Amino acid sequence: MFIDSADIFVASGNGGAGAVSFRREKFVIQGGPDGGDGGKGGDVVLCVDNNADTLSNFRGKKHHKAQHGAPGGARRCTGKNGANLIIKVPLGTQVFNYESGELLADLDSPSKEVLLLKGGKGGLGNSRFKNASNQAPTYAQKGLPGASLHLRLELKLIADVGLVGYPNAGKSSLISTLSNARPEVANYEFTTLTPHLGVVEVDELRSFVMADIPGIIDGASQGKGLGLEFLKHIERTKFLLFVLDGLKDPSTQYSHLAKELASFSADLSTRPFGIIISKIDVAQDLFSKFAALLGSFAQPIPQDLDISKPILLESNGADLPHLPHFILGVSSVAHTNIKSLTFLLHKALQDI
Repeated sequence: MFIDSADIFVASGNGGAGAVSFRREKFVIQGGPDGGDGGKGGDVVLCVDNNADTLSNFRGKKHHKAQHGAPGGARRCTGKNGANLIIKVPLGTQVFNYESGELLADLDSPSKEVLLLKGGKGGLGNSRFKNASNQAPTYAQKGLPGASLHLRLELKLIADVGLVGYPNAGKSSLISTLSNARPEVANYEFTTLTPHLGVVEVDELRSFVMADIPGIIDGASQGKGLGLEFLKHIERTKFLLFVLDGLKDPSTQYSHLAKELASFSADLSTRPFGIIISKIDVAQDLFSKFAALLGSFAQPIPQDLDISKPILLESNGADLPHLPHFILGVSSVAHTNIKSLTFLLHKALQDI
């Protein structure tokens, strides 16, 4: 089961108490205090688990505690330090303070490790308090208590390319054709209920990661449908690929999708992007649909417009800095322009 949010309670270990002890040996006249220090409590450490892609391990288990330090012993023996609590989370997990909403850690790189809470310091034994005026102290320090936090974990997938489109626009078919991902594909809406990641191989040496996000509906940025739950997963993608259904009006689809992204995040509205029109093997009036989409970007319609090839847009001098890298018609079923799309995406990522 794909779980992308969880709240847990974590606590570092308490420090061990210092010992009160006196040396007692035969034939030793002056023994004196020999109580050892307590051990340090365990820390709470967050690290990335590269073999996990969901927060399902935290479902049903809310409380996580590090080990307490052991108390000191006789003969100045220091107590054992408590074992650290190592919490493994998937790559892309953000850790927030549940009460204040403050971002405490962002585990956005494979080798990242964050010390979240330090364990309590161990108390000093009575041997530490011996001095000229007090040669037999009968007291020791208690260990310091550890700290605790209520955390909210939010998983945001990290991918190079994120697919954006309405339900049943052909996103799942596309990622299953381009990559090793195998999401459910069917001829009805909302077949994809959880995000999917797939590795797209350009050649033997080059590849990139693509994310299939569940379909966005109008009003998703205000919480309708599953929009708010999954729009966050495209916040980390470097490049957005709009998948527009060729059986419907692409211009209307793009304008509505762009509006939802801008309402959700101003940063997403300026993210580099490309556009594909899917299902061109069964769509009608493709030429007029391509022409209308070009017109929505204030682009002149070339006399020799060839919709079977990639359309690369260029600024015509107007104040239109944010244009798609390309517009391309594809068919996942017939594998039309699939290879061209792979190279266009790779080139766009290189340009970024």
